[in-house]
Amino acid sequence: MRGIIQPNPKSKDLILTSLPLPTINPSLGEHLIRVKACAPCAGELLWPNNFPPPTPRELIPCPDVAGTIISGPEDSPFQPGDEVYARTNYNRPSNARDFTIGVTDELAHKPKSLSWIEAAAIPVSAETAWQILFIHAGIAGDGEADFATAQEAWKGKRVLVTAASGGVGMWVVQLATLLGAEVIGTCGAANVTLVQSLGAKEVLDYRRTSLREWAEQPGKKVDVVIDCIGRQSLEDAWWTIRDGGAVLSIFQPPKQVCPEGYKGTGVKDVFFVMEPVRRHLEEITKLVELGKCHGMVDSVWPLEQYQEAFKRLDEGHARGKIIFDLSLNN
Repeated sequence: MRGIIQPNPKSKDLILTSLPLPTINPSLGEHLIRVKACAPCAGELLWPNNFPPPTPRELIPCPDVAGTIISGPEDSPFQPGDEVYARTNYNRPSNARDFTIGVTDELAHKPKSLSWIEAAAIPVSAETAWQILFIHAGIAGDGEADFATAQEAWKGKRVLVTAASGGVGMWVVQLATLLGAEVIGTCGAANVTLVQSLGAKEVLDYRRTSLREWAEQPGKKVDVVIDCIGRQSLEDAWWTIRDGGAVLSIFQPPKQVCPEGYKGTGVKDVFFVMEPVRRHLEEITKLVELGKCHGMVDSVWPLEQYQEAFKRLDEGHARGKIIFDLSLNN
């Protein structure tokens, strides 16, 4: 089969090569999947060096996958021919290959209304946003909240989302809006209308708006900052948080860039890495099928154009997810 390999943890130069088909262990819940589409994640070529896998493995990128079950455990809810999608676990090679492995606890049936391309744009971004809002922000208390509890807790809360037009940001905007929060998003001028359409009440052009000056206006402080990009954007966002609020980042520990002179008190800061969870993706699937939220595809590429696709990803201006279409070859 075809597959993209990262030669070593420090390399950002990928190789398209021929690989043997993976072998599954059904006793571990593993399924062999014919890949129809997969998606890379921003910054993922840095992960093997910064966060080495617990056991050495082939460094195959693209954690999001949509495809067809070929084989698996006899008692699995996913049988041969079933259409599935997932964000697969980082402990295993990912999905930029014609065949891959997914386990029961991370798979979900693909939304029937979506194409392979549309489905592959969802899992990692949507599950990350779900875990931010229902677990890590702590708005509904410790532990994981159900939808009704989270909706009651988030109603009326003011939330600032940085990089709101990005893969994760757009899902945070949609889900937070569904939960009744008042969302303020930051993005570039070209994406203001998009972020408004996702439900944001106010959209700030990060190139033109000083968050510190914006937050000094009456009534502008927020209860929660959800940062999707880190660095300067996260540092600036600290000025917007109310005392007793929460700053979350999926990029870096927020206190690493807490600005000099910041005097807020009682602010909770959280950095976390998402974990693929089947029940979360199933809940997201229900919302997608009801038309309450959706993913977005920036561009679609054949596997052979991996260099151009990853260049587009690295530029940081993708509007939605970059997708590899493998459906024509298998």
